[in-house]
Amino acid sequence: MPITPGAPTVLVVDDEPPIVDSLQKILERESLRVLTAGSGGEALEILRREPVSVLLTDLMMPGMSGMDLLRASKSVAPETETVLMTAYGTVENAVEAMKQGAYDFVTKPIKRAHLVRVIGKAIEKRSLVQENRSLRAQLAAEKRRTLIGQSLPWRRTMEIVLQAAPSQATVLLLGESGTGKELLARAIHESSPRGSGPFVPVNCAALPESILEAELFGYEKGAFTGAVQRHDGRFVQADGGTLFLDEIGEIPTHVQVKLLRVLQEGEVERLGGRTLKVDLRLVAATNQDLRAAVREGRFREDLYYRLNVIAVPIPPLRDRRDDVPLLAEHFLQLYAARNGRHLAGFSRAAADTLARYDWPGNVRELENTVERAVVLSRGSAIEIDDLPPEVRRGGLTGDGRTLSFAVGTPLEEIERRVIHATLAHVGGDKRLCAQLLGIATRTIYRRLEEERVDPESPSASAADPSGRDLPNWQGPQAAGSR
Repeated sequence: MPITPGAPTVLVVDDEPPIVDSLQKILERESLRVLTAGSGGEALEILRREPVSVLLTDLMMPGMSGMDLLRASKSVAPETETVLMTAYGTVENAVEAMKQGAYDFVTKPIKRAHLVRVIGKAIEKRSLVQENRSLRAQLAAEKRRTLIGQSLPWRRTMEIVLQAAPSQATVLLLGESGTGKELLARAIHESSPRGSGPFVPVNCAALPESILEAELFGYEKGAFTGAVQRHDGRFVQADGGTLFLDEIGEIPTHVQVKLLRVLQEGEVERLGGRTLKVDLRLVAATNQDLRAAVREGRFREDLYYRLNVIAVPIPPLRDRRDDVPLLAEHFLQLYAARNGRHLAGFSRAAADTLARYDWPGNVRELENTVERAVVLSRGSAIEIDDLPPEVRRGGLTGDGRTLSFAVGTPLEEIERRVIHATLAHVGGDKRLCAQLLGIATRTIYRRLEEERVDPESPSASAADPSGRDLPNWQGPQAAGSR
């Protein structure tokens, strides 16, 4: 039976070749990848260079015994599960093997069905342990995200967050889409006395108006057609913790009235009439100008002032460019681990392009960009070719540098000036210049040759045409030294 690519690997170790051959055939019939060794020393060499799911080893071998191999394997390949084989199956041997970390113990003569079952369970255990470790790492990374940033605007935001978190005050997060409002809301919750209670997020814009009220406040059985049983709304679910209402500017007026009562009285009225007391903290967020919404009559003024106790403005990513390399490196490590990739970082050209781009989608767009680059990268580092076209193009003017031309300027002159300005912007890198302009590299060389410009001429230096110096950013690898 052909072995499936990526199939779990079993290393069979026994000093008797006929036994090794027999076990190899049994396990390969189960579509497992099988490696073999005739001694403990040979097995350790394999464990050092090959990822092995299960080590199946004889207990009684000359030189290094199976028990010795078990102990040594825990330092060489700690994630590998070990199953011992012996013709001397005593309780003492089994207990000692388990104490040393063996998964299981089988006796000779080996029964095929029993061996397959034990190996399968050992593989399943290893997979669960790896998955659990990966999930814990991802959860830890998620919690750390809100702390990533060293720029002055971000530090000011975090100062307000850290001061507001221990209080009971309502917090209103103000920022564009993708700036991390929910992550900051979670940070406020986890740093508050309610941190051990529930954190209940609700995206008000994602719920239809007909469902939003029932979902927030809950309903009694028979309150409307389809209400076949009582439902606790999100306010009740958040009792003792924090309720996060994202896109709160999308809440319709009649729901705003009920929300105001919750904030004033601490009471939730279910659809159907029953009123419940709740003890929760409200954190709200919006990317709208609520003051303008109040003036236009779309948002209640009294509710606005109830929500706007502590306003936390969240800067867009274009206003915290110093944080781009830190965030990019964080997302690179996160998605490289998640996708089993080993990447050294970003090339200088890719790092500079990320730094210059304006990021209209903010941190969310940066995260998606880095994830895409990690998946599509074919080299040992992220190159500019791995970035989306809009990021490569936007990297040209992302730091606000522009060129202006009088009406009637010949196209040839416009082209010449754009090429020279872009070359200066990328430090004379003609390949990067061509990529940013969406033309062939040979076109750059041809235009320069037509002007009789030496390719190493100072005209391709890193001086900005406006007289300003270019940023001297070394990319995410250097971020930790700042």
